[in-house]
Amino acid sequence: MTKVFIDGKAGTTGLRIYERLSLRNDVEIVSLPEQCRKDVAVRKEAINSSDVVFLCLPDNAAREAVGLVENPSTIVIDASTAHRTSEGWAYGFAELSPEHRAAIARSKRIANPGCYASGFISLVYPLVKAGIVQPDYPFVCHAVSGYSGGGKKAIEQYEAQNRDKSLQTPRLYALSLEHKHLPEMTKICSLTRKPVFNPYICDHYNGMTVSVPLFSSLLPRRIGVEELKAFYRDYYEGSRFVTVGAEQSGFIAANALNETNGLEILVNGNEEQLLLSARFDNLGKGASGAAVQNMNIALGLEEGKGL
Repeated sequence: MTKVFIDGKAGTTGLRIYERLSLRNDVEIVSLPEQCRKDVAVRKEAINSSDVVFLCLPDNAAREAVGLVENPSTIVIDASTAHRTSEGWAYGFAELSPEHRAAIARSKRIANPGCYASGFISLVYPLVKAGIVQPDYPFVCHAVSGYSGGGKKAIEQYEAQNRDKSLQTPRLYALSLEHKHLPEMTKICSLTRKPVFNPYICDHYNGMTVSVPLFSSLLPRRIGVEELKAFYRDYYEGSRFVTVGAEQSGFIAANALNETNGLEILVNGNEEQLLLSARFDNLGKGASGAAVQNMNIALGLEEGKGL
């Protein structure tokens, strides 16, 4: 029986991880009394008595929690931004390469990817690795997310009875062109320039699309829609959770993979311009689903167990 402690179980990601794991008969979830939830000594005991610890905390709190770990056997899976570009931490996106999968399998420190970053990296990492796109390409990324991606405060705001009318429309944010996912998007893809990132929060609970346009004339060689689809199919061949979608009907719905751990890559466009899109559940492959998948890999289990 694997003992698991979710530090930050009251948050959106923590609750989803708890829901997934509570249905399993091979996991014992370590729970703390409500009055002890922020007691450092009690949390430290829970962390060091567990086989796997999920950190569903703000960045500074996640760093502090890692400092409490004394048991060399404890596997830490951090769902915050704190360690995604840190040395000594495996980046938890197994489908990117055999090296990523192997690092997750052997590591005691695993950084769960950001939701937007998962979409961007799933599209861009293979292209840069294969030389289809150069690392200095001026990437622009557009993304829409359900409001659950904003956490408890955003959920309360969107679900309030007398909410502001502006919440009925998509809302562009990160207007300074800084966003907490940009460092991992840049580093993991080995880019030499930071992408321009335009995220929107929208009036639906969960579901996400991340899109990256490309100019064919700026690539080392021109590549068409069908060739690029075939490339992605080959790259992610054998992947259970990352797939390449079929033809679209003119619209790409953000909620098509809700309540799953799947991520679907879609390629559209024409001879001059290409549009790459990834859609998935921001609470699934974008958060809790990826975290449970990483736990399964780290424990040597079938990666889709409980997903």
